[in-house]
Amino acid sequence: MKMAFRMPVTIKFHYRKEIQDHQEYFRKKDYIRSWNSLERSHVLGQAYPLQHTYSHWLMLRFGFKIRNLREVMGQIPRLLVGGIKSFVGVIPVGNTGGANVPPLRPMEIAPDLKQILNIKTNSSNVQS
Repeated sequence: MKMAFRMPVTIKFHYRKEIQDHQEYFRKKDYIRSWNSLERSHVLGQAYPLQHTYSHWLMLRFGFKIRNLREVMGQIPRLLVGGIKSFVGVIPVGNTGGANVPPLRPMEIAPDLKQILNIKTNSSNVQS
């Protein structure tokens, strides 16, 4: 089992930027870009328990704020187990974290995020 806890500084910078972008877009009522930034923060943070859990917390809050019951209900189990799965190193790599995708489905990672994560090969398989 691969265990990760501390997010590297280089990834953390981009993770925080995505969260700041989410907040700014949300303030401007640009909900599509706001959500996209949350998904990107999830991809960057999903290997790290605290950041993974925080991304799901923000997604849950987003669901409440826009009154999207499907998102709220989809985020509750993700919020409860996401960080644990990160801690033990079992995550669906690239999964964007929203209720609109199955929680265990690996997904392709955007090229710029691959670069940030220093992924050199196709990493769409579940890590264990």
